[in-house]
Amino acid sequence: MKAAVMMGSDSDFPILKPAVELLKSFGIEPVVTVASAHRTPAKVREFVESAPEQGISVFIVAAGAAAHLAGVVASYTTLPVIGVPINATPLNGMDALLSTVQMPSGVPVATMAVNGAKNAAIMAAEIFAVADKEMAAKLAAYRSEQSANVEKKAARVAAQL
Repeated sequence: MKAAVMMGSDSDFPILKPAVELLKSFGIEPVVTVASAHRTPAKVREFVESAPEQGISVFIVAAGAAAHLAGVVASYTTLPVIGVPINATPLNGMDALLSTVQMPSGVPVATMAVNGAKNAAIMAAEIFAVADKEMAAKLAAYRSEQSANVEKKAARVAAQL
């Protein structure tokens, strides 16, 4: 299983790094690239169109400001595209969020929260889990671990009362 992780700029990588690590923990190979919808459009198109040959089945695409990258990726493929708007401007990511979520009918992008890269990795795993019982089990274990972590935090707070 492979997931493309695309970003418009290397400055987006600190936001995406936890998603890359989470993908790896699920056994999903991340294929990471930096490509700009505006400055390297031919590279974007070539990467997206060659994705099936590379074994890529889902895209996680992050960009800030005008954030057209996820939409451009979606225009070149019928594979699932998960957009991650990045907080990169004085608008606190609202510009990126709106340009990612407001896709025209027929060219969908599943949009996560601003800087929501970890949820994008979980969504990618959920997409794989539809047809892969082992991935579904990994997700169930992850959710269980998350629940256990909340209970530990609750116990720590209760101990302080």
